[in-house]
Amino acid sequence: MKKLLVGLVAGAAMWLSAGAALAQTAVEIEAGQMEILETDKHAIFTDKVVATREDETIYADKMDVTYADVKQPDGSVKTEVDTMICTGNVKIVTPTQTITGNKATFHVRQDQLLVSGNVTVVQGKTVLKGPELTADLKTKKTVMKGGRVKGTFVPK
Repeated sequence: MKKLLVGLVAGAAMWLSAGAALAQTAVEIEAGQMEILETDKHAIFTDKVVATREDETIYADKMDVTYADVKQPDGSVKTEVDTMICTGNVKIVTPTQTITGNKATFHVRQDQLLVSGNVTVVQGKTVLKGPELTADLKTKKTVMKGGRVKGTFVPK
């Protein structure tokens, strides 16, 4: 099951690829409202937020993004996404899977993902459900926890 969960969450890894990839690949965000707090390095998107990068999309009622200036090896400074918190009707869609929950927290620079609140992961006909999903994309460890978890595994 561990290998399956890692595979199911691998698509979300594209959003968590150490911040640098997010900076290099365009992310399109559509929302009813956007607020930028430049001095706080903070952006808030509300009202049916849709964030798309290549062939992956995140949907949420609210997306709260913090970013940081990170010193690069060559001495230059680059702005990178640090944390992205998505709340309300969260859905992460990749070409191979869909993850839904009430809240998703991406710790981008640490390669960490936490999805909580009625989490469902669907890949083909395989469905996993549980209260909380955590993924450490550096170690490729994924855990569904927080109470009873349920899986329906359908062979290809």
